[in-house]
Amino acid sequence: MWKLKPPLEMPLSLKYKHIVERLIPHDPAINLKKLSAEEEFPNLSKNQTYMANILTIQMYKRLRDRATQSGFTLDDVIQPGVDNSEHSCTRTVGCVAGDAESYSVFMEFFDPLIELYHHGYQQSGMHRSNMNPENLKGGADLDEQYVLTCQVSTGRNVDDFCFPPHCSRGERHALEKLAIEAFNALDGEFKGTYHSLKNLSEEECQQLTTAGILTDNLISPLMLSSGMARDWPDARGVWHNDMKNFIAWINKEDHLRITSMQQGGNMKQVFTRYCSGLKKLEEIYHQKKHPFTWKNNLGYVLTCPSDLGTGLRASVHIRLKYISKHNKFGEILQRLRLEKNSTGAVYASVESEVCDISNADRIGFSEVQLLQFVVDGIKLLINMDKYIEQDRPIDDLFPTQK
Repeated sequence: MWKLKPPLEMPLSLKYKHIVERLIPHDPAINLKKLSAEEEFPNLSKNQTYMANILTIQMYKRLRDRATQSGFTLDDVIQPGVDNSEHSCTRTVGCVAGDAESYSVFMEFFDPLIELYHHGYQQSGMHRSNMNPENLKGGADLDEQYVLTCQVSTGRNVDDFCFPPHCSRGERHALEKLAIEAFNALDGEFKGTYHSLKNLSEEECQQLTTAGILTDNLISPLMLSSGMARDWPDARGVWHNDMKNFIAWINKEDHLRITSMQQGGNMKQVFTRYCSGLKKLEEIYHQKKHPFTWKNNLGYVLTCPSDLGTGLRASVHIRLKYISKHNKFGEILQRLRLEKNSTGAVYASVESEVCDISNADRIGFSEVQLLQFVVDGIKLLINMDKYIEQDRPIDDLFPTQK
């Protein structure tokens, strides 16, 4: 005789599935719809960032409900500028991208901001890259009575991964693994060592700090407010070659932060190493089917819109005893397309004499063009400093606008 089986008890996960689904927002920005745009709009009345110059309540209304496929919203974009509305030294951009798609989903915001920050660069333009150091004229013999160090750095992000403000733990771990494999494949002058930040001993930290690889303050306010510092220091690390003159940070502001540096005034040698190392890395990442993120109009796509294009910063620590105190020093730098940055505590004892001078532009010029601005500008500044020391007029040396 056949017996009927007792009815199966439906699992709770299925029984209440329709109720649970109603509680889970499908739109990443759906929670913002609970309050009006006027109620959610940040107070920008005293905000000194570039973001505050661009964002209006009307724009906020149009964009606040949008999100990239990974879930990055406009409020995520502007949060660093909301949290850090002022800066004691320089005016900040005040926003970040959470992924490459951010620049297209929020183009109504990013396009005018990029144009404002990058001196009129149009999104219809095509960014050109030139990383052939043979095209650089001079730069191998900057006067070392003035020039103390030379450094060239940039960032790179990897296709198909969210950027540091928005990437998941799993993505961060995958990026670290990918970076270690790539750097271990380097040889010759680029053969080196990777240091996981969470495994560093106090002695190793001190050694890396003395070598200029680590700094006392690894986490900035921007990293905290943007979300870059989540889970710190998990899956973060620094790699350097044996000579400690080619360095890479992993999972900090960008997926990779590359620096070539050395003492003295041979900027061409620094730039040559920079170009060679980056080309090798780009080839390895491409072979692994994880190329660096690039768009024709934006160049290399980085987390901060201030770094779009080349992302390149060619910096010289230079002792300028006289011209740095001239009342037109700022105008001279502007005409040379250069800018002065803080040297921190490195040269605190001679802070008034030592300047950190670098290129002011990132996009719209190639890497070689930006290095040429720096090399030519540094030579002129040294010449002007000598003229003032000798009580000679510098009027004829004033540069025209580059």
